[in-house]
Amino acid sequence: MSSKTKKTELKTGPLESVIGYRIAKARVTTQALFVRHIGKPFSLRPVEFSLLMLLQANEAVTPAQLSDALSLSRPHLTLLLDRMQERGLIDRARSQVDRRSQQVTLTDAGQVLSAELAQRAPQMEGELQLSLSAAERAMLIELLDKVAAHGGPVPDDEA
Repeated sequence: MSSKTKKTELKTGPLESVIGYRIAKARVTTQALFVRHIGKPFSLRPVEFSLLMLLQANEAVTPAQLSDALSLSRPHLTLLLDRMQERGLIDRARSQVDRRSQQVTLTDAGQVLSAELAQRAPQMEGELQLSLSAAERAMLIELLDKVAAHGGPVPDDEA
């Protein structure tokens, strides 16, 4: 690039202090890492990865718990669970404790895949460790959790 065509950085104006703008910019980087390490190799979307990791960490989960943890509306969660069940990664069964509710669990194939994903996740995150110290990373996680706690699930018309 010659000096005549040098790229001029834009001023951010009011965006300078907009948290959502900063999160959106950071998401571009984290999304690219996700696609490279997990999305393309395993044909998974981020929400599908998160679902599998939640099910791996918990024995049997209700759809209501998943809806809350993933900040998804019930209809969107149902579609997600349908897709994952079609892929043979999860099972839904009536709870033995409360026959009115369902429990979502990993199938054998889902357990194998989630174990492999759990091994891949640190590699993906490792690339970000070059940008943040351990203390900065811990602080960022804490601050993002605070921001996330401010709202609830995404309304059906915005997901």
